[in-house]
Amino acid sequence: MENYKKLFVPASILGAGVIIAIAVFATGGLNIPAQQGLSAQTGGDLPEDNKVVGSVPTVSAGDYIRGNPSAPIAIIEYSDFQCPFCRQFHPTMLQALEEYGDQVRWIYRHFPLDQIHPEARPAAEAAECVGEQKGSEGFWQFADAMFANQQRLGNALYREVAEQVGVNMAQFDTCVSAHTYTNKVEAQLQEGVSFGIAGTPGSFVNNTPVRGALPYANLKAIIDAELGKL
Repeated sequence: MENYKKLFVPASILGAGVIIAIAVFATGGLNIPAQQGLSAQTGGDLPEDNKVVGSVPTVSAGDYIRGNPSAPIAIIEYSDFQCPFCRQFHPTMLQALEEYGDQVRWIYRHFPLDQIHPEARPAAEAAECVGEQKGSEGFWQFADAMFANQQRLGNALYREVAEQVGVNMAQFDTCVSAHTYTNKVEAQLQEGVSFGIAGTPGSFVNNTPVRGALPYANLKAIIDAELGKL
């Protein structure tokens, strides 16, 4: 079994952001089709048809926040634990928190792409079961471990990490097997769709939409621009 330190070291990979095509059906609902079209995007300006329109999400009382809860810059990320580009973006966000300190808070929202990432939703539900017992600190420790050990996603890893975070394992197992947080995960997915999220990672830096796993320099420029508005 891997030790605690190794489990919680965030990892990064080479690649670019994923954009998942969303189909609008006759019923008026938005759904990810069974055969998604994938394209790579490294950041920068977005194609016009991928820009978010309308309102943007806000921080809520039930969010797991990393960083200063009162920070003026809120970065809400819609993410998928099995997405390689989310894994790439994770250390970028950690770097932003380190550099900006109390000026930035990071909020995680689930956006599991079930058709291509079958472990994304189970990992999301397990993360919520950890958060139920251990709050934001435990949730984020679990999230770090999911990205650091992405190739091992599965129930054995979820239990291993949950135990090392320090949860009551009987309570955790019951929570996971009962799919206690299915509705919360699905609600966050549908919320993301309603705000124009079409793939992962998809984020908002205050009112500025961000697509894909931006390089740190690009993210920093957006944060600085938002700070300049204050």
